[in-house]
Parts: sequence; C-alpha cells; structure tokens
Amino acid sequence: MAETTAETPVEGTEGEETFAEVTTFESEVPVEGEYTSESLAGRFGDPQPAAGLGRRKNAIARVRIIPGTGKWKINGRTLEDYFPNKVHQQEVNEPFKVLELDGRYDVIARISGGGVSGQAGALRLGVARALNEADVDNNRATLKKAGFLSRDDRAVERKKAGLKKARKAPQYSKR
Repeated sequence: MAETTAETPVEGTEGEETFAEVTTFESEVPVEGEYTSESLAGRFGDPQPAAGLGRRKNAIARVRIIPGTGKWKINGRTLEDYFPNKVHQQEVNEPFKVLELDGRYDVIARISGGGVSGQAGALRLGVARALNEADVDNNRATLKKAGFLSRDDRAVERKKAGLKKARKAPQYSKR
C-alpha cells in the first residue's frame, strides 16, 4: 500500500491562501460503499449501458448502448438517414428483435471503412456484443443461437496473376 502526501491550496478566512496537507492512499481493495460499474451491472434488473465492437469485411463499428427510448445515432445521423435501405435497417435491428428489447436502448455508433452492406453487418455484430455485455446471463444464449455473436469472416478474394479476376480466366482459344 503506497501513501502519498501533497499540499493543496485552501481558501483562508480573509482571501489569503493557506496550504492544507492532503494524504491519499492507493489500495487494491475497494472502499466499503464504493461502487464500480461491474458491481452495479444487472443489480436492479434495469438495462445497463454497454459497448461492443463489430467488424465485417473492411468496416469497423464501435457501438455504445444506453438505456433509453430506441433512438439511433450513427456518425451523428439517424438510422433512417444513414441506412435508407429497409433491409439494412432490419439487419441492424435483429438483435433487439430476437431479445424483445425494441425501444429499451439508445444506440450511439461510429462506423468507418467498407461499404453499406459491410457497415450494416459490422453494426449488427457490435450491437449484439453490446447487448451480450449488458446482461450476459439472459442474453448470451439467445444471441448465440441466432448466430449474432459470430464474426462473418468472409472477405473479398484476391486477384491472382494470370487471371482477369480472382477466379475468371482469360478467354481460351483452341486455334
């Protein structure tokens, strides 16, 4: 256990500055009555804030979920503005639908890289991981069974030398 002493300026009675000695202790044992986010998680049955990271193709989504009313903020825009295609909107909402948690969390996400489809997949994985972190005991089995906690590792196959594309060979002429 380490002890440090520092002098901190304290306001005097008539505007004069005096110094009071402040002692701080660094300990590994939490003080009685002090709570951490881990000790409070799931304590009252309320939805808990959580974070998750999702990747798909070249897209990366950093997601935070906060108990709220179901608002989405993706790179400062709403879900409808960021993903105008209904298919992508449904894809990112699937983890909430499976857990029947529609409208219980606000989602704040930063997405970078990739295209629209890859970003939607990355966001879905990030949301699923955040929901899993929020309540592991209740959510994990359902999310795992639905396949939302698995990263889709498919990516674009590279072009090979001597071929036009990854697998397409140049036209063959017999004579």
